[in-house]
Amino acid sequence: MPACPALLIAGPASGQGKTTVTAGLAQLHRRLGRRVRVFKTGPDFLDPMILERASGMPVQSLDLWMVGDDLCRRLLAEAADDADLILIEGVMGLFDGTPSSADLAVAFGVPVAAVISAKAMAQTFGAVAFGLAHYRSDVSVYGVLANHTGSARHAQMLQESLPSDVRWLGHLPRSERIALPERHLGLHQASEIDRLAERIALTADALADTALADLPPPVSFEAPPARVLPPLLAGRHIAIARDAAFSFVYPANVDLLQALGARVSFFSPLADEPVPSAADALFLPGGYPELHAATLAANTACAAAIRSHAHSGKPIVAECGGMLYLLESLTDSEGVRTPMLGLLQGHAAMHERLCALGMQMLNSTQHGTMTGHAFHYSSMTTEMHPVCRATRPQGGPPGEPVFRSGAITASYMHGYWPSNPALAAALFVGTAI
Repeated sequence: MPACPALLIAGPASGQGKTTVTAGLAQLHRRLGRRVRVFKTGPDFLDPMILERASGMPVQSLDLWMVGDDLCRRLLAEAADDADLILIEGVMGLFDGTPSSADLAVAFGVPVAAVISAKAMAQTFGAVAFGLAHYRSDVSVYGVLANHTGSARHAQMLQESLPSDVRWLGHLPRSERIALPERHLGLHQASEIDRLAERIALTADALADTALADLPPPVSFEAPPARVLPPLLAGRHIAIARDAAFSFVYPANVDLLQALGARVSFFSPLADEPVPSAADALFLPGGYPELHAATLAANTACAAAIRSHAHSGKPIVAECGGMLYLLESLTDSEGVRTPMLGLLQGHAAMHERLCALGMQMLNSTQHGTMTGHAFHYSSMTTEMHPVCRATRPQGGPPGEPVFRSGAITASYMHGYWPSNPALAAALFVGTAI
């Protein structure tokens, strides 16, 4: 059973600086000559981009519902075999959600390092730390780190406020040179953050003087029996759009396509790169097409190649922003309407408020259930009739519709394909789901 030092970086809420701290820690320990593997809790595309820059390795998702217990165990065991340190960034607050970051920590015996923003806070810091440490007796809290401290005296006050059984891990000062900018879907993409390498390096410098520079205790991770996948996509070439407009891709999804026998290549619609002519299927992932709508509309070579691919009856799988690119038009939050590819009937518009958020699952009549999630600030109007709808694991209103037009399958739902390899393969072969 492989064992490796591991920590789950959590906090009492979003906005505490978990990503900043996790990225800084990954780089700090890499500087110390250690191999670091980083994971992100829950459905997320943006934080993993930043964490990959810091760790130098792809960042996989861990979630007891979407990914599942068995695959989480396998991913952690594989990392423990190869790494000197495993870091897991939590999601929202430590106890938020069902399942929560705390549930994940308990399931795999990983201690929690709590990051608490100390903005406008003094001795209450101790009460928050006490609550995180004692709210659940089955959660092991390794210690607490104060973020956004105003001065050395401020940090001292925070440390003195802690109960005796909660370990002080150190503090990070408030600094615009360290903080990561945000926008409507969360943090910016790694490629868009000004001086990202410098921000991560400065965070690593600051963390070098904290207790987090030392390795935590090792955790044992037992892998479940290996899953044997049939070569359902053997000999097929799948092209994936990948650039600043289409970047929401789980590494595990690409790994699955390859494990099923597919050859995967990438192209950039923003660079007006055509779909490889030999591609048997095409994946248009989510991202930010609304921020690049004018460029996408002007890039005629890529548009012509995608239209040709569709008209030849080859499968296209489009998620969220990828689906918007296939519609007739997209209107941004300023009211500017831009024509899109016109391969799907309908129009989309961006909104200031969130239109959908949460876990969803697709119940296929042919292949069973695939897990995933939805998270978007746009809505669409269309006369297309969905072939099915996703559902929500805890009930409530209907989930996202799934549309089929020719060999195109499109939905706002982001699927986690390893949850159902047979259904994932069916999408790219173009068979009924």
